[in-house]
Amino acid sequence: MADGAIDHTVQIERVNRVGWIVLSRPAQINAINPALRREVMQALEVLDADPDVGAIVIRGAGERGFCAGADIKAQSDAASLPALRAETTPGWIEALDRVRKPVIAAIHGYCLGGGLEISMACDIRIASPNAVFGLPETGLGLIPGGGGTQRLPRLVGLGRALDLLLTGERIDAAEAHRIGLVSRLSASDDSLFDEVQVLAERIASKPAAASAYVKEAARDGLELDLRAGLKLEKDLFILLMSTDDRREAAAAFKEKRQPVFTGR
Repeated sequence: MADGAIDHTVQIERVNRVGWIVLSRPAQINAINPALRREVMQALEVLDADPDVGAIVIRGAGERGFCAGADIKAQSDAASLPALRAETTPGWIEALDRVRKPVIAAIHGYCLGGGLEISMACDIRIASPNAVFGLPETGLGLIPGGGGTQRLPRLVGLGRALDLLLTGERIDAAEAHRIGLVSRLSASDDSLFDEVQVLAERIASKPAAASAYVKEAARDGLELDLRAGLKLEKDLFILLMSTDDRREAAAAFKEKRQPVFTGR
């Protein structure tokens, strides 16, 4: 299935208009180090610019999990705060906010710390029944530094978010689904990636501009008051009215056939 790689910590796979970003440090449960940060950003740029890719999926390699968070063994005490800041890739998870295409996190096993922060920056999270979630940073004398304190309350509400953030407790997939941290559970651990592929292909089959604009309206609207959000929605709706794909969808509906979208 693989058709290429960016160095050795991240691989890119393409299957039927779906681009997979595979975190490939299975011996470390795909723990985050500087190379993985850089290569995830590169992979996102490659797939977002690829016109043959309609949806992106992020998953972890190996049986143990999606991502166990930061690689503690790879960290070292910096001589100074400026030196520590220089060692950190700025805003690397925020690169997901700049991706126009839909991004799905396919989560199995451990999804902790920075791994959970990666998944929360995706548009859709689908977990296998064996997935385990947690943000343990306060137990290490830290706080989440990749968006965890900001994205988690937006997904599950402030009360539940503070419970998880302050205790550092882990929750299973069923509880994550119950509170809205993940939107879907796969039927089994073994079927996760196949189910995600089916869903991603369904999304990728839709007009690219419509997917990009609905994502923009929903995401950006969270930062706006209702009046401004409704105006954004209306503006994007009007822009789509003039596209060839919108006209093709209407024609195919009338003619009772499958539409053929061109991305225009």
